[in-house]
Amino acid sequence: MSIDKVLNEVESGDALEIGAGMPDVEIILEDDGGATVGLPEEELLFEANLAEIVDEGELSHIASELSTLFDADKTSRGEWEQQYSKGLDLLGFKYEERSRPFKGAAGVAHPLLSQAIVQFQSQAYKELMPAEGPVRTQVLGKETNDKMQQAERVRDFMNYQLTTVMEEYTPEMDQALFYLGYGGSVFKKVYYDYHLERMVSKLVLPDDLYIPYSGSSVMSQCSRITHRIAMSENDYRRRVYSGEYLDLDLKPSAQPAIPDQIGDRVDKISGILPSSETEELFFLEFQVDWDLPGFEDEDESGEPTGIKLPYVITIEESQNRVVSVRRNWDPEDAKKRRKQYFVHYVLIEGLGAYGLGFVHLIGGLSRSATSALRQLIDAGTLANLPAGFKAKGARIMNDDVPLQPGEWRDMDAGGAELTSQMLPLPYKEPSQTLFQLLGFCVEAGQRLANTADMAVGDGNQYAAVGTTIALLERGSMVMSSIHKRLHYAQKQEFKMLAAGFGQFLPDEYPYDVPGASRTVKKKDFDNLVAVLPVADPNIFSSAQRVTLAQTQLQMAQSAPQMHDMYQAYHRMYSALNVRDIDAILKPQNVQHPKDPAMENSEVLEGAPLKAFAGQQHDAHTVAHLMQGFSPMLQANPAAAIRLQQHILEHMRLKAEEQTEAELFMQYGKDPKDLISALQKEGMIALKIAQYMQDIKGLQSKLQGDQSDPLVSLKEKELGITEASNKADEALEKQKLTMDGQEEQAKIISQEKIAMLRAQPPFRGNPNATQNRQ
Repeated sequence: MSIDKVLNEVESGDALEIGAGMPDVEIILEDDGGATVGLPEEELLFEANLAEIVDEGELSHIASELSTLFDADKTSRGEWEQQYSKGLDLLGFKYEERSRPFKGAAGVAHPLLSQAIVQFQSQAYKELMPAEGPVRTQVLGKETNDKMQQAERVRDFMNYQLTTVMEEYTPEMDQALFYLGYGGSVFKKVYYDYHLERMVSKLVLPDDLYIPYSGSSVMSQCSRITHRIAMSENDYRRRVYSGEYLDLDLKPSAQPAIPDQIGDRVDKISGILPSSETEELFFLEFQVDWDLPGFEDEDESGEPTGIKLPYVITIEESQNRVVSVRRNWDPEDAKKRRKQYFVHYVLIEGLGAYGLGFVHLIGGLSRSATSALRQLIDAGTLANLPAGFKAKGARIMNDDVPLQPGEWRDMDAGGAELTSQMLPLPYKEPSQTLFQLLGFCVEAGQRLANTADMAVGDGNQYAAVGTTIALLERGSMVMSSIHKRLHYAQKQEFKMLAAGFGQFLPDEYPYDVPGASRTVKKKDFDNLVAVLPVADPNIFSSAQRVTLAQTQLQMAQSAPQMHDMYQAYHRMYSALNVRDIDAILKPQNVQHPKDPAMENSEVLEGAPLKAFAGQQHDAHTVAHLMQGFSPMLQANPAAAIRLQQHILEHMRLKAEEQTEAELFMQYGKDPKDLISALQKEGMIALKIAQYMQDIKGLQSKLQGDQSDPLVSLKEKELGITEASNKADEALEKQKLTMDGQEEQAKIISQEKIAMLRAQPPFRGNPNATQNRQ
């Protein structure tokens, strides 16, 4: 059935659903004979470019309103841009040809400002970007073996990304530190690049990022942020092809819509001239809250709340046309909070949204030092090549050519004295007062910028520790506070990068490094590991690190019984950047999680044992109890005591883990506000008592329902003692019996002798006595 036939069979204003053989469309006939065809609505992706479906009139309204807001933001910082651009001349990167006060006057600039910036850049770059990588990790909560391995994987992967994959990160960080030292503000934009298919952290100069008048140095506190993006026509076509921007007929404009006085001054100082043909398009990317028709915020009942939602809206600058409108919140966030992409690096927090740089701190002193230096050089030049007046009638050969040093020229004085014909002007030598003023300006600027060299090695090594630390802190107060701000900003940058890795990485990502193959998991980037800069926020220089390490070593040597001397020397070698420290220092035993068999072996050697959270505590307990029946261990009471202590440590960790799991199930992630530490300790104590009973029963089973080994040994000892006592008693009885028999025999013998002595002797027969016997 054709559509024309169907349209003829329905009346005007009726709706017709076309089914079999036709697309799923809805056709509504109009009174004027026309028809409205409704195509089926496809499910709109959350990341889609809403500019493709928003009405063209609404897009024009958005472009007009945002352009007005941008003009207001640019006007509000106009004076800041003038100061920023004029201060570039104080860097002295371009020699100035001067004709006043005379032709060839000195055009040199004093390097006070450049010295402060370059020294800060070098010092900060060395601390924030070490050769091993700028990222370190820290386990949140209780340390377990799994968490430690996870932290190691995250650290290795992020250092690999920043130093190897993200090739632009290191040079852009170096350049960012220069601009930061000069102007006091620089920005990093952290986002996922769909063309590079990886995370990027792009440098954004302050002249390309606009903060409103009521904005703040904290990016999350700004009502809107505008990023001016320069893009080639080919890059624009690539973004159109990928669906990021609308396909509009855009061509580079001959004249930029917005004059860039900072960029023009940078080009002039650098000696670079723009080409005659403009090759770039300029876009204004707004992070702004907007009430977009058709996508209003609604309450639970579906009614609009009137609350503006965060969007990223991109406008082409010259034609003022919207090319992209995208949601700027996490789809899982019920509160629809704005996602942050920018990190603000600040040298010194100033009066407004932008920071203060060395051009603001010592710009005036640098200008005064430059003026004084030029005057001193000009004074020396005039003193070496003086000028003056000569008599009108005096004739000098080649009087239009200046005299060269060491040259003597003929002069016709007309018979008059030469001194009366020439009058030199009284030029003085360079002023010592001016020279002292120059030194004062330079010293004051260096002291304010904290660029004066610290003579760390000139101090007394026997000075008190407090004195050394006080002098070090006093001399580095400014740089120490600046370094803390850089550490905070870099921490925020790494946090955004880690969040991006956790969102866009595959479940497992293998990668190769020199000498090894590694793997990182998407779930590694959760809230269990904190990503931090490797730089110490309290130490910003090698001199400070060496001084602190040396002071710690001296204190440790004064009381070695109270310190770990290995760590003291290890920190000293680390501060000195010594490689292969383990080849110099004797290695120490570092406790790591081990299996029960290894622990049973080491306890016999006298090694200390340590239990770790997350281990199989029951398996360790059984293995150690069985080891307790070993004759070798029973013959070594010290090892038995250490093994028993180790079993109790496993028992304590098991009770703590079980208690925390129960509290998590009952109260959630943070039960601290609902249960006291004393109550938690009571729960742990009850579990430990229960585990003690379980271990007692387990021990009985392992013994075959026999008594405790110590009790058995005591019983055997008592049996031996009893047997010995019985033997002694038998011997004593036997001895008494033998003594009685001997006494009885002695008595009988004595009685016989007495009887014989009592009888009279027998006479006559000599054998009478014998016969009688």
